[in-house]
Amino acid sequence: MTLTVFSDEYFMKEALKEAKKAFDADEVPVGAIIVCNEKIIARAHNLSERLNDATAHAEMQAFTSATNYLGAKFLEECTLYVTIEPCVMCAGASYWSRIGKIVYGANDEKKGYTKIRGKLLHPKTKVIAGVLEKECGELMKEYFKLKR
Repeated sequence: MTLTVFSDEYFMKEALKEAKKAFDADEVPVGAIIVCNEKIIARAHNLSERLNDATAHAEMQAFTSATNYLGAKFLEECTLYVTIEPCVMCAGASYWSRIGKIVYGANDEKKGYTKIRGKLLHPKTKVIAGVLEKECGELMKEYFKLKR
């Protein structure tokens, strides 16, 4: 039996597929997936426009989907892959979900959680930034270029 080990880049490409769905739906193109034991258990993208809900960010949708899938409120053994650095709201939700690891693509220079002083993530949450940063950032730039 061979054990397949997927890379952060592999899973970020899956999150980018979700971001492209958001782009095509005229949503801010952020995509997220949650992985547990190398299996994707949740896929989501921004739905704020469609749902007319400012809290319907990709990460929030993914947290809800993953906890429903697992039948548990904590995601300690899971990894969130998200194309853009989480905002303060999503970072706070990640704290309460106790997500084990967050991997994100591009920084959010205006609204990212790292712009706020203080500890917004759970102390045990590991973070990896900059995975497929260029691809993730370019999709956002293209979206906002079309809006202006």
